[in-house]
Amino acid sequence: MTARTTSTFVQSNRLGRDHPWLGAIIERIDTRLRAREGVYEYSASADCIFRVQIADSREAIKLSDGTQVRPGDRIINLHLWNEQLPIVPKNGATLAWARRMNRALEFSLRELALYLAARPSLTSVVALRANVTFGSAEQTQQITRIAARYGFEGAGPAEPRTMAERLHRCGENVLISLMVIARNSAAFRLKSLRRNRTPVYMSRQRLESRFGNYADAPPRRREAESMGRVQS
Repeated sequence: MTARTTSTFVQSNRLGRDHPWLGAIIERIDTRLRAREGVYEYSASADCIFRVQIADSREAIKLSDGTQVRPGDRIINLHLWNEQLPIVPKNGATLAWARRMNRALEFSLRELALYLAARPSLTSVVALRANVTFGSAEQTQQITRIAARYGFEGAGPAEPRTMAERLHRCGENVLISLMVIARNSAAFRLKSLRRNRTPVYMSRQRLESRFGNYADAPPRRREAESMGRVQS
């Protein structure tokens, strides 16, 4: 893979922003988990806030545009690229933060549409999947509504089926909470340890129709594209 240039913002937004020693430990754990589970960067841009994982669907889902996702179909799981997320100010989200997050989301989805279009080996991918993970049902519903503005559809809460899945979820919640403490401790809430999981989906067809035309992107984004991206 080609090296990724790191902006000044990203350097100041690293995992150990508030607690460097904890950030270093969590970063090592997170790196090993990503390598084991096949989670990787698809963009070389410092504006991208997603990583991806190629997976087989375990669920049967019918999306509103007619796309059928069947068990065994190839999908992309979206993972937040924590080090590149705009940090929420200590006094809460501001309009400037919301605008920055909106730009990052749109840019990341455009990058993903381009990434898929350039790789014949991924033509069998039928949809994207992301887990909305927040501490309360109200927060989850709010973020699910926001995700719908970008073309994602809710599929109802995803409950663990086995004891192993419950333990895995508990471990994920602890790791996410430690990341929050390491990066922005003022944002940590104890209820984060009881995060819900609500999957949202977007068909590949919708991704391509909404975000696939890179010529419509602002010049700054086209410039970022010309600088190169991660090669698999």
